[in-house]
Amino acid sequence: MLDINIYIENFTTKFHAMENKYPWQITNDLNKFIEELIPHLGDAYKIMDGVAIHESATVESGVVFKNPTIIMENCVIGANAYFREGVILDKSVKIGAGCEIKSSFICSGTAIAHFNYIGNSIIGHDVNFEAGSIAANHYNERDTKEISVRVGDDIIETHSKKFGALVGDGSKIGANAVLSTGTILEKNSIVKRLELIEQVKYS
Repeated sequence: MLDINIYIENFTTKFHAMENKYPWQITNDLNKFIEELIPHLGDAYKIMDGVAIHESATVESGVVFKNPTIIMENCVIGANAYFREGVILDKSVKIGAGCEIKSSFICSGTAIAHFNYIGNSIIGHDVNFEAGSIAANHYNERDTKEISVRVGDDIIETHSKKFGALVGDGSKIGANAVLSTGTILEKNSIVKRLELIEQVKYS
């Protein structure tokens, strides 16, 4: 079993419904989890059409939210960001202008700079994505679409066709870097600018 708490501190302590699940199971089920969580968020959230935004959050012009989505306390979202279905932003997350976020959980204190794509991913606390970096979530170029991930010396078959990355707390992703489908990064990882991370290669 891949223990997500090794990568993201106390993740399942805060979100019990995600305990004993693989990251790709969590991202695949985020819609259901968010829909169950929204009714219990409290009066500080403005909730409309399955989108819950905390009153302390800052949302600039042109942002599009698809339901279900939760934006927690003190988040800042830049102009023209696009949130596709199934997104949770934990406390004090910053999303830059023109970003696209899909089916992803982004933990507190993380900053995703402008013009990034994060798909079907779980991003830890205090992670920084520089501009133009991508967490890809699908094998467009391969005949075999099901995703495998590498954990140490082990290869785990996800039996899923959509999974982006699990990024550990404190990691730094450089500008225009690409995390290929199925990337697993330990805490405090550093990905250089323009670097491609491809942990499971196919001939």
